[in-house]
Amino acid sequence: MNRANFHEARWDEPIIMELGSEGERGVLIPEMEPEVLAATAGACELIPSGLLRKKPPKLPEMSQPQVLRHYLRLSQETIGAAFDIDIGLGTCTMKYNPVIHEAFAKSPKIKELHPCQPEESVQGILEILYNTQEYLKEISGMDAFCLLSGGGSQAIFSNVLVLRAYHETYHKGEQRDEIITTMLSHPGNPGAAATAGYKVITLMPDKSGYPDMQALKAALSSRTAGLMITNPEDTGLYNPHIREIVDAVHSVGGLCIYDQANLNGLFGITRARDAGFDMCHYNLHKSFSAPHGSQGPACGAQGVTAELEPFLPNPAIRFDGNKYYFDYNREKSIGKIRKFYGNPSVVLKAYAYIRTLGGEGLKQAAELSILNNNYLLARLSEVKGLTLPLAEGVRRIEQSRLSWKPLTEETGVTTDDIDRRVVDYGLQSYFSSHHPRVIPEPFTPEPCETYSKADIDEFSDIFKAISEEAYLTPDLVKSAPHKAALATQIKEEYLHDIHLLATTWRAYKRHEGRQ
Repeated sequence: MNRANFHEARWDEPIIMELGSEGERGVLIPEMEPEVLAATAGACELIPSGLLRKKPPKLPEMSQPQVLRHYLRLSQETIGAAFDIDIGLGTCTMKYNPVIHEAFAKSPKIKELHPCQPEESVQGILEILYNTQEYLKEISGMDAFCLLSGGGSQAIFSNVLVLRAYHETYHKGEQRDEIITTMLSHPGNPGAAATAGYKVITLMPDKSGYPDMQALKAALSSRTAGLMITNPEDTGLYNPHIREIVDAVHSVGGLCIYDQANLNGLFGITRARDAGFDMCHYNLHKSFSAPHGSQGPACGAQGVTAELEPFLPNPAIRFDGNKYYFDYNREKSIGKIRKFYGNPSVVLKAYAYIRTLGGEGLKQAAELSILNNNYLLARLSEVKGLTLPLAEGVRRIEQSRLSWKPLTEETGVTTDDIDRRVVDYGLQSYFSSHHPRVIPEPFTPEPCETYSKADIDEFSDIFKAISEEAYLTPDLVKSAPHKAALATQIKEEYLHDIHLLATTWRAYKRHEGRQ
């Protein structure tokens, strides 16, 4: 494919609230039957007066063709996973999500379920939730799972709450108020610990790229509540000393939480419990091929040992040999963390993925992810100005954190400039790294098992071309994008100044004229 000829559609499309005209309709709702009207006549009286609207909500008034035209135009201005190579979105595990899974989730048997239905009428979905937990127990080695979290960060935070409940139960009177994490683990780890009120101690990497063991031993004390660590970290380096780290934390009475959002290269190869961890979590919307959903839907699967199972959120899903049911009778539980029972449609897709591949298939997926990543690194080694810092000669697992630092020093073009330029080649803007950028000018690609050799070659060739542009015509890269729907660069102040930021139509109208 000649990506140089790519040009994204660009429409000067107003927001939907500014389209249509008063009285216009796309559908006529039939009048309510007299019987229904009579049965619901007093319904409004049940709503407290303070919650009643003073006037009807302002809604778009448009015909069906206008609605279709509006959203089709917006879709043409969006580079999505269905026609893109999302290798650049490292740490996000942007693998192919089988379309058949969407058909399962759209079935009336799923989408028309109501969370308030009696248990006897939802045995099918409860069985799927229960069996998914059983599969995850086998994959992780853990003794119990909870699927209530609405995403990875919530699962991380829920694990911290379990850790706190455990110490409050078994270490009464002790002041365990410190949690240790590492600089190159996911930011959700220190964020969750701090939110729960813990002092966070962050370990920096040594020259090998791994957390410094001497720094860990110096940080351990009777105040240590636990360790939160990602392995492999976002560098893609798997820490061969992980068991030694876990044992050191256990020696002072701390618990160890394994952030396994980066699981995709470990299926069937290593398990959290085998490394001694007390807790872990998976992102079902990543490794288990349920789509990312722009803040939801998602599912953070939270796994713990038998000792910690009583503290998991309510409700637990049980099976008594005849029926599946919710168990709320758990005195030590940290309680509810989400309404009802999470996002069952996401769990359904993960269930289908596991059932389709089986144990051997999951292991093959991991091995292919590792192969793809190391082939990608070989190709990217040909790109001028791009290096692979830390642990020279050590192979990465299924993602890698590279650096454009030499290119930046020689041309002035930064990783953010390249991030915008890739859009001109039809790629989605890549995710360079979490802040702070310990590795300067970072670039973190992650080629999952679902990308072909041709995809990886095409992806690599684009960055080789952009590198050549940076050395020959740096201003071309620095002023990008040129062929995107949004041709102008977003000014940084728009993202931080509350007076310039409009997140809703009402906020836009309120701030109109201030920009």
